[in-house]
Amino acid sequence: MTTDSPRWFKSSYSNNGGNCMAVAANLAASRGLVPVRDSKNPGGPVLAFSTGAFATFVTGIKSSAI
Repeated sequence: MTTDSPRWFKSSYSNNGGNCMAVAANLAASRGLVPVRDSKNPGGPVLAFSTGAFATFVTGIKSSAI
């Protein structure tokens, strides 16, 4: 059993705009999960996505024309 703690980070592209998410990618290899939270509320709820679901999300964001 692993006791890894999430190491949270947010993108350097966030520019402190306030609408950011923090990701703990360090748990992907050991647990197969990518926890995500609102960076403005570090004590708030955390959503945990499977690595596959998170990869699909990232691919969709990268292909978006926003």
